[in-house]
Amino acid sequence: MEKSRPLWDNPLQFVFACISYAVGLGNVWRFPYLCQTYGGGGFLIPYIIMLIVEGMPLLYLELAVGQHMRQGSIGAWKIISPYLSGVGIASVVVSFFLSMYYNVINAWAFWYLFNSFQDPLPWANCPLNSNHTGYDEECAKTSSTQYFWYRKTLNISPSIDENGSIQWEQAVCLILAWLLVYLCILRGTESTGKVVYITASLPYVVLIIYLIRGLTLHGSVNGLIYMFTPKGSVSHSLALQLEQLANPKTWINAATQIFFSLGLGFGSLIAFASYNKPNNNCERHAIIVSLINSSTSIFASIVTFSIYGFKATFNYENCISKVILLLTNAFDLEEGAITADNLNSMKDYLTSVYPNEYAELLPQIKNCSLEAELDTAVQGTGLAFILYSEAIKNMEVPQLYSVLYFIMLLTLGIGSMLGNITAIITPLTDSKFLSTHLPKEAISGIVCFINCIIGLVFTTKAGNYWFNIFNDYAATLSLLLIVLVETIAVCYIYGLRRFEDDLHLMLGHKPNWYWKIMWAFASPVLIISLFIFYLTDYIHTGTLQYQAWDATQGQQVTKDYPSYALAVIGLLVAASTMCIPLGALITFVMKRLKRNVSTLE
Repeated sequence: MEKSRPLWDNPLQFVFACISYAVGLGNVWRFPYLCQTYGGGGFLIPYIIMLIVEGMPLLYLELAVGQHMRQGSIGAWKIISPYLSGVGIASVVVSFFLSMYYNVINAWAFWYLFNSFQDPLPWANCPLNSNHTGYDEECAKTSSTQYFWYRKTLNISPSIDENGSIQWEQAVCLILAWLLVYLCILRGTESTGKVVYITASLPYVVLIIYLIRGLTLHGSVNGLIYMFTPKGSVSHSLALQLEQLANPKTWINAATQIFFSLGLGFGSLIAFASYNKPNNNCERHAIIVSLINSSTSIFASIVTFSIYGFKATFNYENCISKVILLLTNAFDLEEGAITADNLNSMKDYLTSVYPNEYAELLPQIKNCSLEAELDTAVQGTGLAFILYSEAIKNMEVPQLYSVLYFIMLLTLGIGSMLGNITAIITPLTDSKFLSTHLPKEAISGIVCFINCIIGLVFTTKAGNYWFNIFNDYAATLSLLLIVLVETIAVCYIYGLRRFEDDLHLMLGHKPNWYWKIMWAFASPVLIISLFIFYLTDYIHTGTLQYQAWDATQGQQVTKDYPSYALAVIGLLVAASTMCIPLGALITFVMKRLKRNVSTLE
């Protein structure tokens, strides 16, 4: 079976595959949010430390295991110890959960891409109401971009209890996204190896275009200054940078971002590495992929905050203009009498001269603040589909930048999906039973079809609420447990010295002291700390809550999850984590039964 195993055409193709998988949407939407929350300087220091202590060592470990064992996650850990087969199964289960909902993001990207060819963009303005006497009531209470996202894209229900019907536009886009994924993985490394050159490189081309455009936009500097300044701390930057470094959550979020952005524990990296030649330098590739992944996060943040600064400055200046127009008309002043520079002094003057008239007008006068505009922190789909689309609509030739952006989003999503699906398909095709009865194309097709059918749940009116449940709870604790067991298994079950010998056989040299200390001590301690933090956080949280969209208010409101949603959350966590002890228990029972049978004979 090993002789017929397909290989990457060259080491560069493998590196591109890893970059395509690791550099995903989290680099574009979660890292900028963390930078905004904890400040660039206050977050980058722990982020780089966590990259050295956690990211590179664990990535190297997974690549080395996959390359040496020449199997997917299930087979690789079964070779290390029969009792560890559950670790590989847990990775497949988590990757299956991820694939179920992750491709919905690509469906949304398709939807926005198709709508990007309209002039004007459909999210540029609020639609008129049925009487054509004003704007749609829901849109008037929020913004045109939020309205397009929540009403036209998701057609979201008021709560998770109201599932509603499948939205056929989103369902068609989801089917299209799965068809694209299937075509990319149809012939294994032969087709995937060609696709990753595009999915790994095209996002950088678009990011460079956006960087050039972003830095030339009015107000972009405001966003960049804000990126590297802790929230609300312009005047006491250094003191608050140090304060953020002393904040445990800064370090925990830095470690979590490194952990998930590299895609550790899913089995994708092990699957990719299993198609390497035995003498491939996986140590060098682990360092390269880690550094490129982290550099991309920082680069994408600079692009994002230049756009973010433009959007905030545009909204701030628009707010100022409306206040000036309101005061000019209300007090019959000459045009140009009030400017942005003298607005505050003119407010004081009007208050003193016309106290009663100004008091009546006061509820209509908005308090314009650039800091407040920059403080509106968003992450996840809010950053990707609302903030960016709001900035794009105010650019020159918005259709061009919209098409470029959503093509980039699509390539990032497809690149990550290739890794997720490979993590599922590789162990299945490694199975002698399945591979002898079904061709690889059929196995791939069945996996994609099942995921697509289940994924239709996320295209219902309540689909976004279920999407958030899967996104928040399907992987976090499970992956921490999986990678912890992986590290302990290699160092203390398989044996660190034995692993050193395997690396010497593959690379021609043994790992230095840095790798051994990280594997044997630093990384496991860090993962255990993260695991304890998340467990205590879940316990202290009490009743889990979610953000529901209230159309009457035009904003999100907090609601408690119903009991059946909590049951689903519990099942998501248990379905993967329980694979590890159950796998060990079943192996133990099977061995005892075989021993008893042989004794009786």
